[in-house]
Amino acid sequence: MKKFITKNGVTSQSQSLSGGKSNSEQATRPVVGRRTFLKGLGATGAVLLPGSALLMSKVQAQEMTKKKGDDSGGQLTKGDAAILSFVAAAEILESDLWEQYWELGGLQANDFASTNPATGFAPPLTGGNSPYTGALKILDGDMDQYILDNTDDEFSHANFLLAYLKSKGADTSDVERLFGTEFRTLQGSMATGSAKKGRLTNLMQLTVDTSFWSRYRSDAHNPDLPDGFTFPQAVLGLNIGEHPAIPRSDADTAGSTFVLNPDGSVDASKITDHLKGIAFTAGFHFAFIEIGGTSLYPGLAQRASNVEVLRILLSIGPTEAMHFQTWQDKAGNALPVSVDGLVFADLHASTDELLQANLIMPEPTPFLSTNFPICSIVRPTQTKGAAMGAAAALTADGLFTGQSADFFALLADLASDADAARRENDDHDHHNHDHDH
Repeated sequence: MKKFITKNGVTSQSQSLSGGKSNSEQATRPVVGRRTFLKGLGATGAVLLPGSALLMSKVQAQEMTKKKGDDSGGQLTKGDAAILSFVAAAEILESDLWEQYWELGGLQANDFASTNPATGFAPPLTGGNSPYTGALKILDGDMDQYILDNTDDEFSHANFLLAYLKSKGADTSDVERLFGTEFRTLQGSMATGSAKKGRLTNLMQLTVDTSFWSRYRSDAHNPDLPDGFTFPQAVLGLNIGEHPAIPRSDADTAGSTFVLNPDGSVDASKITDHLKGIAFTAGFHFAFIEIGGTSLYPGLAQRASNVEVLRILLSIGPTEAMHFQTWQDKAGNALPVSVDGLVFADLHASTDELLQANLIMPEPTPFLSTNFPICSIVRPTQTKGAAMGAAAALTADGLFTGQSADFFALLADLASDADAARRENDDHDHHNHDHDH
């Protein structure tokens, strides 16, 4: 049976579901148990970290690799091709979600330097969604420009990675399955501004872990050195339940109007608390998505054999960190509001250093060993299970709610191949990397 990743991030086997569904639908729907994986780990929130524990055993991953006959790396080692294939797939998924954010809240301008990797063309202007754009601009007046730029960057990453893989003769057929209609079956927003086309990702049923906020503000705890500490959430309620980060229909924007004050700021009184909650959820989700890439690239770079592949990973990865730094700064501007089960606190007024809004620089923290002085770093960067952990985090986020079992099987396959990569001709590193124990 095929392995796939459920919303809770666990690898499982495809099962049929009862309840009057047709046999074909039963065979393709993933089984989702919201808290199963967290209970299995015995560590609340661990799955939501991009470098979380390996979700598939080394033996299982090797077996999957042996079974596949389409993993030719061409001029690259099989491991290097697998690493680049997984990050290419991640960038395609990011491109899909960022395009949705751009359609509704991004700057509506023909200013894309890169084409949409799925179509080969820049996305057509949609006119945007004025109330939603206004709600986002409460966080920063340039949010629409930043959204366009982040979307453009993800397009460029996906396009480059695929072109590079092809130039080396690597097989890209698995990754390119994400381009066609096979998995672009999710219904997105039906609100004004949406292109109303099939999607890979779901931005309307999110469960966002905001512990990244305190993780980067802690000088005593590092997820790579687990000590039982639970990083506090920046937004209460957002890590449980299902929450929209985009308007699902015009009903979500009803009663809201984008009006500017004389000083150029948004008149927040003209935006309903409901729409503020949706926009502020998006603000924190932006940071959550980009912190994943910030950890994923250095995590996988430790497995690369070819210096040029290493250069690619070390060159794209820092752009994800730049995105994250921008988004966490803007998310901290969310106004205090309690709505729809969410509590957005005034983080600028907080005196708790784990939550304080203006502490956006990565706090020095223990690194490699508590025997060393603390150091300002990206965290986590553990290479063990980096790809599977990233896939699990995105799945637990609700990003793939509604996807088929075949989609989860593909994602798990790509991730397990990347995690099985090993630096070649370097026995010393093999004995010192804990992913080999």
